[in-house]
Amino acid sequence: MLDPVSKTRTTPTTRTTPTTVYTDGACTGNPGPGGWAWAVPGGPYRSGHAAHTTNQRMEVQAALEAATHLAGPLEVVSDSTYVVNCFRDGWWKGWLARGWTNSQKKPVANRDLWEPLIDAYRAEPGRITFRWVKGHGSDLMNDLVDRLAVQAAVTQEDRAGEGVPDRLGPADRVRRG
Repeated sequence: MLDPVSKTRTTPTTRTTPTTVYTDGACTGNPGPGGWAWAVPGGPYRSGHAAHTTNQRMEVQAALEAATHLAGPLEVVSDSTYVVNCFRDGWWKGWLARGWTNSQKKPVANRDLWEPLIDAYRAEPGRITFRWVKGHGSDLMNDLVDRLAVQAAVTQEDRAGEGVPDRLGPADRVRRG
């Protein structure tokens, strides 16, 4: 696999215990400037940005970046039902069967991101699993990736490192209504 930031190759491992990776996306305005982030507890983290995007695009981008950057079995933890339900409920199977149209016979939104994520998911069956976590709750890792994604959206700067990042931005505000 090619790491999109460093442009170096990562090699798959024979690890059988999945790596848990938390993912999140954020947008300041919807559409507007956005950010995505992923982090492995006690391990690497990464965030990126887009100048004009939507929150859903950033949620999918975060999962895609984690799935293509990290080798071996993965458990992707997300507060996005959009991402988790696609795989848990098999939405992607219908999209492929209908030629990338949804159940309302309209083109699948964000296909440019879904297609490579679904390809990664299908390339090694069982390598990637998805789990939903309540956003803005008590999960410290979900809060961390939320803050990294918000920071990327606000600053329009990417970050990468190991462990717990310093200088985290504020948490996303809970949207009401």
